[in-house]
Order: sequence, then structure tokens, then C-alpha cells
Amino acid sequence: MTEYEVEPIRGLPGHLPAGEEIVWQGAPDWRALARGAFSTRLVAGYFALLTLWALANAVMAHAGYLGVEMTITLGLIGLALLHALAYAAARSTVYTLTNRRIVLRIGIAVPKCINLPLSQIGAVDLAQRADGTGDIALTIAGPAKLGVVALWPHARPWKIITPQPMLRGVPDAQGVAALVARACLAANPDGLANTRAAQPHRAPSFAEAVKA
Repeated sequence: MTEYEVEPIRGLPGHLPAGEEIVWQGAPDWRALARGAFSTRLVAGYFALLTLWALANAVMAHAGYLGVEMTITLGLIGLALLHALAYAAARSTVYTLTNRRIVLRIGIAVPKCINLPLSQIGAVDLAQRADGTGDIALTIAGPAKLGVVALWPHARPWKIITPQPMLRGVPDAQGVAALVARACLAANPDGLANTRAAQPHRAPSFAEAVKA
């Protein structure tokens, strides 16, 4: 039994304080999480190249195809494990946006909740895919210290020194990013929070995201 099997509100460690209300709740699409966080397409491509290399060696050496079969088998096992991890991570994750904070309930073996006050979010970066899913990275403007290990796989890649929490593989990512932008603006009207879209998509201004 984990501490979150008895959570009073799904995705939250306790009841909401007076005046706080849930704006949105969601979870990663496990297929998008597999492609983005676990790089299953890259791994598949790597094993495909290894298979071609093993096949070419077998043909030139007039040898058997045991090496080819082993490469394919190892590739399939590796991809199956990565997809299983992505599925488990998605099932154990709940993203909650309230009018005061964003809560990440994450962790497969050791669940934990990470609270991100909206007043400390300085920027929201959206990387949207063709299927509508996307990753929403949050730049923390305050002094909050977050570790990449504690956040992974819900952390922006290559941001080691200043880790950025990320809502991974979110369906309707553009709409969710707009909700986050509105909530940040409402919580901190004088803040510098803005919403940006990662390339190759055009970067909308914060005002455009709020109006969306």
C-alpha cells in the first residue's frame, strides 16, 4: 500500500485549502511518454541499424543468422521494457492545476507529490506534436531547488543545473498550456510568466495564450 492509495482527492496529498480549486487534471499519454521520455523510436532505429549490420556480416561471411536473430530479440525485449516503464509511469502520474499551484504526483515505486506555486513559474514552454500531445516545461523563477533525479522522467531534457519540471505527453497540450498561462497570470498579474512554443512551431505570446 502506498500513501496515495488513500489520497482524499486523486492526485493530491490532502484536501484543498479554502479558496483553492482544481482547474484541470490530467496524465501523460503513455505512447507519447514512451516516444518522448524513453526515446523508443531512437532505440528502435539503433537496433534496426545493428540488425542490418549483423545481416550484412552474415551474408558476406556466408555464416548463419544467429547474430541477426539475437539482435532482433534483444531489440524487441528492450523496446518492450521501455514501453512497460512508460505505461507504468503514465498510470502512476497525475498532473493537477489549481488556481494556486501545479501538483505533480509522480513515481512508480515511491510515489511523491511536488508542489509548484503559480507565483514561482516564470515561463511555460510548449513542444507540441502532430497528434496534439505535447510536453509543457515550467521555468521556476523563484529560489525553489528541484533535482533532476527526483523529477525524472517529468523533467526537461538537458536542464541539469537548473532543472525544469515538465508535464510530459499531455493530450491537447496547447489547450492545457493556455490554462496554465491563464492561471499564472491570475495568480501573479505583475509577474513575468509567458508562454512559448518550441520549434518548429511559432512561439505565441503570453497574451495570445491567455486569449486562446
